[in-house]
Amino acid sequence: MSTDAPTSDVDTESGSTVEEQLEELREELAEVKAEVAPEQKKMTIISTKGTLDMAYPPLILASTAAAFGWDVTVFHTFWGLDILHKEKTKGLKLSAVGNPSLPMPNLLAAIPGMDAMATRMMKSKIKKNQTATIQELIDVCLESGVDLQACQMTQDLMDYDEDAFIEGVTTGVGAATAIDHMAEADIQLLV
Repeated sequence: MSTDAPTSDVDTESGSTVEEQLEELREELAEVKAEVAPEQKKMTIISTKGTLDMAYPPLILASTAAAFGWDVTVFHTFWGLDILHKEKTKGLKLSAVGNPSLPMPNLLAAIPGMDAMATRMMKSKIKKNQTATIQELIDVCLESGVDLQACQMTQDLMDYDEDAFIEGVTTGVGAATAIDHMAEADIQLLV
């Protein structure tokens, strides 16, 4: 004769089965994990310049942050809007005047044709080193979920139609929307 009491699947106090209690605990654990889990990091970049050398930093930073799972927005305003323009992005140039990193004095840089020469030299170096082009970086950003935004006020100022921008670009974004994203961002950069 056994003195062991038969095991019951029902808790007499709560009236629920062990399986139901286990499911409740799983749900509570999931809720706690959701509350303490780190939120997705956010980055906002303001892109204001439309030269070849200034198109790279916001796109490289944005695509890299997106690769790490960040929520990234790049708000393009004034000349930075040319980076997203279907035609103008193809003709971005390197400015030789006032560029202290170029090994030539401003007097020589001001000679007609020096911007074109500096641009050719940079594009040649980009190709030789197999560095991504601006269009390739834009494509990577869009594929990675980066929100490339075009400033509405600048669109109006420059008389750019929404159809003039690369497919996938968010057009007609106001400064208030950009500021909202910046206020929530972990990192804000002005380029």
